[in-house]
Amino acid sequence: MPTTTASAVTTIRYVCQLQRLTIKFCKNSQSSRGVRDYVENGLLDFSRQNPGVALYIKPRHHRSPVITADYLNGQTQWMSIRNFSSTEIQWWLETLRTRSGYELSQLITNNNVLTPSVQGVWTPFLNRPTNLLGKRFPDEERSAHKPGQPSASQQLIDLMEKYKLSAKEAEENTNITTEEDKS
Repeated sequence: MPTTTASAVTTIRYVCQLQRLTIKFCKNSQSSRGVRDYVENGLLDFSRQNPGVALYIKPRHHRSPVITADYLNGQTQWMSIRNFSSTEIQWWLETLRTRSGYELSQLITNNNVLTPSVQGVWTPFLNRPTNLLGKRFPDEERSAHKPGQPSASQQLIDLMEKYKLSAKEAEENTNITTEEDKS
């Protein structure tokens, strides 16, 4: 009998938290044009890909288009989609489908503490050499060019010369072995 891991079980038993989507729009309004395009062209594909989500379409007269998402945990989210294109609506429907329904909250906060750190406050000069403290800048010693590694162009030239030499050596070795074979 095959064993299943915990991660395999969670991926098999995934339950979409989105229970119901209600799209409300006006049949005549210019601000609902993207919604009408999406309802005509893309909504059927979305409903086929997500059979567990109930879709309701409510045409309304002279109202702004909105999406209402109802989740399994009882939360309801409402969103205005006025003047959205059909691709933006598709993106937002996918975002609402993958959410849990809980309110978005900021996870990182800036905490102000009354006691400063024992290690001290970081400054840009923290790990600098102390012999620079009394110097006057610009300093000739620190301004002089110090050649380090060769440039990328020089490295390529060196590699090509090594390749040419190794190719010549290999050719000479094959010539020597063929002459020995002949004799």
